[in-house]
Amino acid sequence: MRFVPVGLGATHSPYQPMWELQRAVHGEVADGTRDDTVLLVEHEPVYTAGRRTHLAERPQDGTPVVDIDRGGKVTWHGPGQLVAYPIVRLRAPIDVVAYVRTLEQAVMDVCEGLGLHPVRVDGLTGVWLPADDRAGERKICSIGVRVARGVTMHGLALNCDPDLGQFGRIVPCGIPDADMTSLSRELGRDVTVLETAPLLEAALRDRLADVVVSRDGAPDEVPAALP
Repeated sequence: MRFVPVGLGATHSPYQPMWELQRAVHGEVADGTRDDTVLLVEHEPVYTAGRRTHLAERPQDGTPVVDIDRGGKVTWHGPGQLVAYPIVRLRAPIDVVAYVRTLEQAVMDVCEGLGLHPVRVDGLTGVWLPADDRAGERKICSIGVRVARGVTMHGLALNCDPDLGQFGRIVPCGIPDADMTSLSRELGRDVTVLETAPLLEAALRDRLADVVVSRDGAPDEVPAALP
């Protein structure tokens, strides 16, 4: 499995070229000509809407939204948020829910390693911090995926040190009373994307090993379409 940081720490990547890159890598992984690949990126500010997004859940101030083919609803990506796009072949029989739980657990491992104690919330996707004397349940990581030809696309967005006010223009993930949080807010210090990336890579490498098809010998070069 190859982890590819796309401009991480140097640039904020626009969404559309990354989506095109995902599709190119997905086709090669599905064809068996490329090893499983995880793209790590920090985006320019953008709102993306999954297939279940309702009109009332979109920004109402004219803010542009990119409609995409993942599950889930509307969310924000931007500076200070570490986004991982695992493009991996799942073992048969395909169990998308189990795959999502694997992504959640990898993020929970990262949070635990930093001293936080995240939880899952029944009926909701993503990783949350439990209610305490400071605030109610709050979401620290959003997850939305698609599986085609047995290979995954899209992935997770972990809030490191973003401007959380950007979530105020939307109904995050379609949950009207969801509060969003970040590693920096919870830990009371600046936790950057660059600090978090190797922790997330290690956790994903460990957890994904349980759900992906093991393949050796496929080329690991990144397509020339990298932005």
